[in-house]
Amino acid sequence: MRSTTFRLTAAALAVTALTAGCADRGGVSEDAADYPSQDITLVVPYDAGGASDLAARTLAAGMEDSLGQSIIVENRSGGAGSVGLENLAGRAADGYSIGYLPVETVMLGYQGYDVDPGAYDLVGQMVSVPATIAVPEDSPYETLDDLVEAARSEPGSLSVSNSGAGSIWEAATTELGRATETEFQPVPFDGGAPAVTAAVGGQVDAVVAGISETAPAHADGRLRVLALFDSQPSDSLPGVETAAEQGVDVVIGGWGGIGAPAGLPDEVRTKLEEAFSEAADSDEFRTIIADSGNIPVNVPSEEFAQFVDQEHTRFGALLEGQD
Repeated sequence: MRSTTFRLTAAALAVTALTAGCADRGGVSEDAADYPSQDITLVVPYDAGGASDLAARTLAAGMEDSLGQSIIVENRSGGAGSVGLENLAGRAADGYSIGYLPVETVMLGYQGYDVDPGAYDLVGQMVSVPATIAVPEDSPYETLDDLVEAARSEPGSLSVSNSGAGSIWEAATTELGRATETEFQPVPFDGGAPAVTAAVGGQVDAVVAGISETAPAHADGRLRVLALFDSQPSDSLPGVETAAEQGVDVVIGGWGGIGAPAGLPDEVRTKLEEAFSEAADSDEFRTIIADSGNIPVNVPSEEFAQFVDQEHTRFGALLEGQD
């Protein structure tokens, strides 16, 4: 079951969300049993074309088949995902607005943004994105230990690009420094692609990014992935050891799921959860996500809510401890 904290936060928002829903829909109340009777909007808090957008659009296509209505993807990027997440939280809790919830959902509130995971009813998690660290192909650092030792010799001297201030990859860089008792210099870019490009071009010493962003460059020799921050190796990076296998106990990465403004009617929630599970279990979805280098999963709502609570606590300890 959901934790008491999560449920109470959601309940506190439910009355406001449901009232807003009536206003947003012209004051017309629809029997939840008739849901859905019109198109659904899926808010993605990032630009089109990225890994999160791909996962969201692929899942939406599968959910359309189950729900019998079109799902229109609306990209609202900015503020490390905060713009889209805040927009979603302010919409009606009627099931006609849902959204892609990334790991930043549990991080941004600790960084000054008005983002609270309790503002959403969680439908399910469908993707896991392990972090990696990679260096340019001509880098003198052949192993993770080489990189760490160089950082220890002069803490803060090695630059490590990431997808933006406040992002999971910046947090992963911080966590790597803590675990190895040294310090790296995070360099934020506007997205994972430019962060990887900066490493390929030698503008930074290393890059921390998702496996789907570094694996292609590793495969064609433009980057050398030194470690995967997951509990086990990946087929997408043959021969690359996890950080733990190299003596660095760090498991961290991104994830993505579907949520809606808190306060969904039970009938609506049930229909969304059923459609989500069917889409996340489809061969098409799993193949597309796996081919992108990420890990397809199908985590139901209550288990996802427990995981989100745990992640919220975990990142609070990490991010609130930063200077």
